[in-house]
Amino acid sequence: MRNRWILFVPLAIMALLFGAFVYRLVTPAETLIQSQWINKPMPLFDLPPATAGVEGLKSSQLADGRPRLVNVFASWCIPCRAEAAQLEALKRAGVPIDGIAIRDRPEDVAAFLNEFGNPFDRIGSDQQSSVQIALGSSGVPETFLIDGKGIIREQIQGVILAGDVPRIIAKLEAMK
Repeated sequence: MRNRWILFVPLAIMALLFGAFVYRLVTPAETLIQSQWINKPMPLFDLPPATAGVEGLKSSQLADGRPRLVNVFASWCIPCRAEAAQLEALKRAGVPIDGIAIRDRPEDVAAFLNEFGNPFDRIGSDQQSSVQIALGSSGVPETFLIDGKGIIREQIQGVILAGDVPRIIAKLEAMK
């Protein structure tokens, strides 16, 4: 009879793990770790172009008086592919968008842009993820709303959804 209870131990462990998984799914997004750069100037960087025909990205270019998005992405990132249509919609609405390609090859970035479109004004190549880490970015995709003075005002962790587009446009308009 005691041996039968031992059979339930793995089941109990699985139930605990499942419960922890479900708890994390329903925990509010406010518990995500935010960048320490919110309401601070963009950290200094000068990234080379991520692919041919697209200008690289310097932090000094982000203080040109126009609010904008900086999108941290990668061609190998599946959620980045899902987000591409929303970035195109933002671009059509007149939102300036710059990109930081993380640990990516130039030919892969070019193929990504050919397949999903290029909403970016400039794309810097961050081969070592040094700028990503400096920004406090925890993964890809991740987007930062930058005011016209180059100050980071908001961080969007994860995919931008179609329903987020009007809110992002309104926030950027309010920064003008």
